[in-house]
Amino acid sequence: MTIASATPPPSRRPAWAGRNYTLLTAAAVVTNLGSQGALIAAAFAVLQVGGSGGDVGLVAAARTVPLVLFLLVGGALADRLPRHRVMVAANVLNFLSQGAFALLVLNGDPRLWQMMALSALGGTGQAFFGPASEGMLMSTVSGEQAGRAFAFYRMAMHGAGIGGAALGGALIAVVGPGWVLAIDAAAFAVAGALRAFLDVSHIPPREAGGGMLSDLREGWREFVSRPWLWSVVVQFAVVNAVVAAAEAVYGPLVARDDLGGPGPWGFALAAFGAGTFCGALLMMRWKPRRLLLAGSLSIFPLALPSAALAVPLPVMALAAVMLLTGVSIEVFGVSWMTALSQEIPEEKLSRVSAYDWLGSIAMVPLATALAGPVQSAVGRTSALWGCSALIVLLTAAVLCVPDVRRLTRRTGPVAASAPADSADTEGALGRLG
Repeated sequence: MTIASATPPPSRRPAWAGRNYTLLTAAAVVTNLGSQGALIAAAFAVLQVGGSGGDVGLVAAARTVPLVLFLLVGGALADRLPRHRVMVAANVLNFLSQGAFALLVLNGDPRLWQMMALSALGGTGQAFFGPASEGMLMSTVSGEQAGRAFAFYRMAMHGAGIGGAALGGALIAVVGPGWVLAIDAAAFAVAGALRAFLDVSHIPPREAGGGMLSDLREGWREFVSRPWLWSVVVQFAVVNAVVAAAEAVYGPLVARDDLGGPGPWGFALAAFGAGTFCGALLMMRWKPRRLLLAGSLSIFPLALPSAALAVPLPVMALAAVMLLTGVSIEVFGVSWMTALSQEIPEEKLSRVSAYDWLGSIAMVPLATALAGPVQSAVGRTSALWGCSALIVLLTAAVLCVPDVRRLTRRTGPVAASAPADSADTEGALGRLG
């Protein structure tokens, strides 16, 4: 008689997809499904009560301003407290603010100041959530499988975002923006419940610090001590700004005047979304040895959409360019997350992430505000070529930084809390390479 083996069946999940990683990914999918549709719903909620395009911009800006103001505080707090508690508290704030927004819209008479105030609360929640979330994710995965794990996480987020935008647009047409906002509020509640079950026992207890300002100064020292880190963040402060100006301001204008209206522009943006999904899929298999060299080279294609709009290219050619750009940005994104996770000490991840976030978004409102005056001064075509030129020049400048070219993928987590100086870093990277 054959005796059944007592060996448990192998897990269907890969080794890098542990409990925390699975919970984080599931929660991110839920929130992205709701939030992408809610962004569209908020704009239509303003228009539904007779608001203008300028009013839509005010509601969007009301969300961005507190996000910029509170990011550094959020990063310091997430490195001081258990990160999952910060994430859950931020989700609760987003649930309450978005739920109140939904009730106002469903009751039929929301005021502009009310929508701006609730959007500001949502931005505040995001300011505290973002650094805590990145720190939690990067402390959950380490070693040679980190890149694959980050790629899958981003692929799941992008897939949910694409689906959420499509579903949200359809639901707005059927049931109205208020119910889409209510669904987003419910998504925050579900995601917060999932994140409450995160296990943080593997994270060492935080040592008592000297206060919030001391924590921020320590995070700043960590940030500026690494040339590869601050140089890329400075690069993206400008790159993100000019890309936002091109896509949010010039793109719709070119579509209106030369491409046949919003439909072709929406198709091009959908191609970009598909590209991000394909790029994340690529990075699940490709592990470039020199992380930031591969990532920085992939930024050059970001100059192509502005150039394509300057010509302008036909719709299908523009969509192909946007698809390539989506793939490229994911090559950079996964490489960047992997570099942060292996080079930054765990107890400082959220503060460094906050400086990264702040640099990435701080100039976006200014660039979008100045896009119109710049177009009036030099013409739309020249402005778009200028966007492309800035991206190329800044990317070339970043590649002149030795640490960007030399930083090499490791197979284990960062070993020390103190940042190395440039010479020590280059020596360590040379040995590991």
